[in-house]
Amino acid sequence: MSTLRLLGAAGALALALASPAAAHKRHHHHHKPKDVKVQLLAINDFHGNLQTATTGGIRPPTPAGQPAPAPIAAGGAAVLGSYLRELEAKNRNTLTVAAGDLIGGSPLLSALYHDEPTIEAMNLLGLDLASVGNHEFDEGAAELKRMQRGGCHPTEGCKDGDGFAGAQFRYLAANVVNKRNAKPFFKPYAIRRFQGRKIGFIGMTLEGTPSIVAPAGISNLSFLDEAATANRYARELRRRHGVKAIVVLLHEGGFPTVPFSTETLDAPEITGPIVDIVNNTTRDVDLFITGHTHQAYNTIIDGRPVTSASSLGRVLTDLDLTLGRNGDVKSVMADNIPIFTAGRAPVKSVESLVARYDALSAPLRRTPVGRISADIRSSRTPGNTDDSGEFPAGNLIADAQLADTDEADRGGAVAALMNPGGVRADFVFANSGTPGDADGLVTYEEAFTVQPFNNLVATQAFTGAQLLEVLKDQWCGTNSSATVLLPSSTLNYTYDQSIAASILGKPCAGAANPVTDVTIGGAALNPTATYRITTNNFLADGGDDFLSLKAGTGRTTLPDFDIDSLVRYLAPTLTGAPIGPPTLDRIDVTP
Repeated sequence: MSTLRLLGAAGALALALASPAAAHKRHHHHHKPKDVKVQLLAINDFHGNLQTATTGGIRPPTPAGQPAPAPIAAGGAAVLGSYLRELEAKNRNTLTVAAGDLIGGSPLLSALYHDEPTIEAMNLLGLDLASVGNHEFDEGAAELKRMQRGGCHPTEGCKDGDGFAGAQFRYLAANVVNKRNAKPFFKPYAIRRFQGRKIGFIGMTLEGTPSIVAPAGISNLSFLDEAATANRYARELRRRHGVKAIVVLLHEGGFPTVPFSTETLDAPEITGPIVDIVNNTTRDVDLFITGHTHQAYNTIIDGRPVTSASSLGRVLTDLDLTLGRNGDVKSVMADNIPIFTAGRAPVKSVESLVARYDALSAPLRRTPVGRISADIRSSRTPGNTDDSGEFPAGNLIADAQLADTDEADRGGAVAALMNPGGVRADFVFANSGTPGDADGLVTYEEAFTVQPFNNLVATQAFTGAQLLEVLKDQWCGTNSSATVLLPSSTLNYTYDQSIAASILGKPCAGAANPVTDVTIGGAALNPTATYRITTNNFLADGGDDFLSLKAGTGRTTLPDFDIDSLVRYLAPTLTGAPIGPPTLDRIDVTP
């Protein structure tokens, strides 16, 4: 037998032809069982939601003509663990995978400790592989390397007092490459074996990651086309490793035509970027586990299963693969399972990890920082954005950033602009579920939930003409949909909806500007005068495709974070009158 191996493929073939009996026997000796069953359990967009209290649950369907029922409690790491253990116990071959954004945009319980608690929870849950998502890069490339490898934070050390060992699962980043040498940031793929059959997993984030992550932390990285990258590594997996079963873990997704509820976990009809990506990916890829859009779906595109498990640990996708004798995928059964908490015994090890961080962070989380007189809504709740794109929570944050930078020694700003994507939740008047929270009281945790990214507050100088270009960027350039910034109360203007629609996604140079009648502090904008404008550093560096904001000069930055500006703005309401929702009268729209 050993001589056969030494001869290499051509020699083995000649020998086999010379002696059919020997060849037959040898084949028989290596006989593989007919089919191998493999279970993949998948999540995406967990965002550090270790506790059920932060996930918002899952809405049941609303009966016709009835008020919407309360959401059903779902999610929480220890409860998710209970479902994982139950499913794993039934299957000899099982693997737990994730499609990005496990960390970043997290509740304070995890964010306070740079999401170390979430990585530690994922280790306890037995996560095996994860693609990177855009939020994995929120604190920069070096910090993501630390998440994988372990070690204490470079400036804050290990605030939880017990070191940090890093992820026991492997992050994959096939389409994130070093600009200098084009090497992938993390391994592009992983191969796992089950009873002699191999499955290759290619992990990627969306190509558009640089425009939604603070640019400074990823300046030496390039983000490549998803389909082209999948095709490249599918070829390598087949040719170099003989892998016929290939799974893509991709942090990009789609939108079902039906709203997410307990009824629509298996939404079959979807639109969005994922459709083109799948259509342009080689048929050698057998299935796509996706994320980013926080939707639940379980569908087929171009003959391949495409799934997504909503977000915040509320849904788990259970995929059952049958691998044939030649190692290819013969069939896939997919099911989206809601992670309801009722009647579930949480996994003890995960529960005690979360309880430890809960106790460590509770004093800060429960500190009152302000009082509100009514809900101050974000665009995250449907129906709270007016026809111009304004919504109350965003206007409030813009006002807070202006108030913190309007003095000469703090930036000398005359107006502020806030990106809508940075406002993650409503300020809720009645939060009876939060310990020590009377109605109308805003705790530090609630404020942080609204604005969780720890961006810096930056002020830059622009001419009036440059400010007009910034406002035009809300539609033109690489935007596929409008990104209307929230203005402080000092900034007013009008825009023409038909002009705005006509320049959407078109190059900014030469495009008409829909914006007119700009006033700052009540005075008409002067194209040649200079104005100091405040944004967070994500926007100031051109985030969300606001490339004109990079033209600002004389940047000054406050020494702490945007959440601190918000807390300072709310502080007088603790002893004085509570604050209500700002009126939505800063931007006017004409048809």
